[in-house]
Amino acid sequence: MAPYEAEDSQGPGRRKLARYAVPVAVVGVAAVTIGLVPALADSGDPDLPKITAQELIEKIAASDTEQLFGTVKIHTDLGLPSLGGALPGLGGQDKGSASADPRKKLTELATGTHTLRIAADGEGRQKLSVLDDASEYSVIHNGADVWAYDSASDEAYHAKDAQGAGERAKKRPAGVPATPKQLTDELLEAAGPTTSFRVDGTARIAGRDAYRLQIKPRQSGSTVGAVTVSVDAKTGTPLKFTLTPASGGAAVVDAGFTKVDFGRPAASAFDFKPSKGTKVTEAGELPGKDREKAGRAPRGAEDLDGLKVLGKGWTSVAELKLPGDSGAAGLATGSAPGGMPADAQHFLDSLGSKVTGKFGSGTVYSTRLVNVLLTEDGKVYAGAVTKDALVKAADAG
Repeated sequence: MAPYEAEDSQGPGRRKLARYAVPVAVVGVAAVTIGLVPALADSGDPDLPKITAQELIEKIAASDTEQLFGTVKIHTDLGLPSLGGALPGLGGQDKGSASADPRKKLTELATGTHTLRIAADGEGRQKLSVLDDASEYSVIHNGADVWAYDSASDEAYHAKDAQGAGERAKKRPAGVPATPKQLTDELLEAAGPTTSFRVDGTARIAGRDAYRLQIKPRQSGSTVGAVTVSVDAKTGTPLKFTLTPASGGAAVVDAGFTKVDFGRPAASAFDFKPSKGTKVTEAGELPGKDREKAGRAPRGAEDLDGLKVLGKGWTSVAELKLPGDSGAAGLATGSAPGGMPADAQHFLDSLGSKVTGKFGSGTVYSTRLVNVLLTEDGKVYAGAVTKDALVKAADAG
């Protein structure tokens, strides 16, 4: 049986699909949004029973999908220029880190188009594989073990899942979402009276009938135009997630399956044993801060000292103070830290613009979705808001 073929399941009652994510290493301030490109819709929209937006949201919340496997494509368009691997943690490799370390490798998904295979079997077993023309990179969670393998370099990374899948399921980690459902859950969790919902027809996604839920900000000042989620009519599982910017143009994030099966993946899909000659890096062998964080899922806000959130809803802005040795002062004044490669300097110059306000002066670095303000005194303000809204929040903060 091939690794992603289905097998019959007669197991106990199903639990919700575990929200497994792998960490993203970020140097300085970088906003990274990962998404999955949709499958081409089948010809014609299905004729499904009428449903209200509230009923559709309740259907998503009640979805108890535990097993699935399928193929997705990733396309992310933040409007960033090519980095050429110059910035560590954003496609480049830090000295002393393993090439298979997921906290470094998966940042490559921040731009461009990629093909993935995913498989999940409850809280204890998940697999995500990034497929290139001549290589494959996989992250496998199987019980107490987390493996990552890079076939291009024949290197593997291994960590023990000390926290446990059950604890992770109780407290959602921040990181790289593995499925459109994770993206949708996070969005609905953050939504409130600042959000409007409506059912926007039906669609065929990866051969399955689906409802389309449109989600839009009610507030002005957000860079988000709308989010459309295509929800499987039978299971309530999101099949496609598309985020379009308020400025128009192509989607910033598209999330969807090209193929999907809700059967149980074969157990062999989660088996991994390094071959003879494969270089294996254990989490405990990583240097410094990498070793401190190895083997646990990222916790999100509590990992950032002094983080505050200004405002609410779609126009909320994160404020934090960077360490004095981070080089933030140089970036805020338009000069990169000494020794930065030319293409990295070009990247920063293309994004930055000088601003002033009650907060003082600094530089705003912009993408199609996220704006980040670095002040000369080392403070950072970031959010999916316009430059004017960001400066206003910094003045109020």
